[in-house]
Formats: sequence, C-alpha cells, structure tokens
Amino acid sequence: MSPRNLLAIALFPFAIACGKSNSSKTDTAAVVTNVGRPRGDGGSATNPMTFNLTSSAFAANASMPIKYTCEGTNISPPLAWAGAPAAAKSFAIIVEDPDAPDPAKPTHVVTHWVAYNIPVTTTSLAETASKKSMPAGSAQGKNDGNKLGYMGPCPPIGRHRYFFKLFALDTVLTGLNSPTKADLEKAIQGHVVGNAELIGTYQKAKK
Repeated sequence: MSPRNLLAIALFPFAIACGKSNSSKTDTAAVVTNVGRPRGDGGSATNPMTFNLTSSAFAANASMPIKYTCEGTNISPPLAWAGAPAAAKSFAIIVEDPDAPDPAKPTHVVTHWVAYNIPVTTTSLAETASKKSMPAGSAQGKNDGNKLGYMGPCPPIGRHRYFFKLFALDTVLTGLNSPTKADLEKAIQGHVVGNAELIGTYQKAKK
C-alpha cells in the first residue's frame, strides 16, 4: 500500500470525530436558544391575568387631581379593572385613609366610599359615578361623613394616602341597608375570591 493511502486511512477516524463534535455543538446551541416558555398565546394558560385596579385620572401612588377632593368638585374618580376571577359574581369597593389625622401620628382610619353589588359584567366606573351613574343593581353605603356615596380627600395636615380597594365576591349581597364600612366588611367575610388595590395621595394646597 502506498504511503499516500496509509496517510488517508490514518486521518479517517480523526475526520469522523471532528464531524461528530461540530454536530454536537450545533444541537446544543439550538437547545439553549429554545429554553423558556414558547412565545405567543401558549403562556396565557399558565400565567392568568392579574386582577388589577387603575384610574385614568392618576397613577398608582401619585397625587390625585384636586377635583376629586374637598377642595374641588368632590366627585369620584374614574376607575377600571381587569383580570377578575372567574368565580366572581359581584364587586364591592371600599376607599379609606389610614393616615388620619396626621401621617406622622395616625390615630384612625377614615372611610371615604362604600359601594357593593356592582354587577360582575362591570369593568369600569366613570367619573362622578357615585353621584350620577352607578351600574344598575349596585348600591352605596355610608362614608365617615355619615352620607351615602363618595367623600373626597380632605386631609387636615400633610400628605395622606387613599386606598381604593376592590373586592371580587362569589355572591350578590343581601340584607344590607346603607351599610357602613364595618357592615360591609362583615358581610363579605368568606365571599372574597379576589381583590385589587389602587393608592392615590393628596395634600391640601398651601394658602
């Protein structure tokens, strides 16, 4: 056998090994590239939408416009929500200020709005809804001003936080008549299947 043929035979196993090595690198790169959840709608089943509450009038943890306060027209702000649990049959709202009277030394919580039996088909409340356009079937309770409906922020000192709390309930409430926050909280016990929260702040203008 000629020296040229002997050299070809000697190099043949080396060529096969190199071929396998290159193929292995290519496969590994493909696997790494495809690690993780597939793109598209496939991920929605394992990652359901979060129940959330927003307002087009102010961002979360931001200052509320004056017209929604006692220094303005004292109307309820627009609210919208999405991602409610499938078990929900109605919604309830509580708005409260835990910073009264002074955020530096809070002593009590002031209730600004109580609403309930908001139909499950509802996904938003328009501005001034408390006074003019609550959804059919819904009802409102007493705020700490002993009046039905929304009472806007009116902090005596400092910047206060206002918690807009939305509760998804597995029932439509019965037996309530102009309830206070405490009445509503008692009524919804054992019926809350989801909740969402939005915080706004307000401080009176310095004069």
